[in-house]
Amino acid sequence: MLVVDMAELPGLVGRDLGPSDWMVVDQDRINRFADATGDHQWLHVDVPRATDALGGTIAHGFLTLSLLAPFSDQTLQVRDAGKGVNYGFNKIRFLAPVPAGARVRSHQVLTEVEEKGGGWLLTRTVTVEIEGQEKPALVAEWLTAVYP
Repeated sequence: MLVVDMAELPGLVGRDLGPSDWMVVDQDRINRFADATGDHQWLHVDVPRATDALGGTIAHGFLTLSLLAPFSDQTLQVRDAGKGVNYGFNKIRFLAPVPAGARVRSHQVLTEVEEKGGGWLLTRTVTVEIEGQEKPALVAEWLTAVYP
């Protein structure tokens, strides 16, 4: 994990923040996400049907996207930030399904830092990879703001 002060952020543009830890996306996590969101589409939660049709269930794209929060906590910490705010996304692409039981992790590159309301708006290019697969699960351009 990279630990920095807010004043250091502009100098880190272009820096690879490194990988997060691997995380297992198991069927229990997928089921709990389905319950939390109301998205019970069969390819996520109906194991027999998904196994016949796809070889197994797959995680929701939005579940994979939601993992960016814990992945981010493992890659960058701004010591003197009083708060951090999810500011949204410029771009999100879901490129490959995450099979139930797969391990995923993120790679984040800090691509832009701009002043915003007394703090910094950070733009990160985030790639979520699936262990053992060449094609990533998703690539996103994620915006977060940090304030003193």
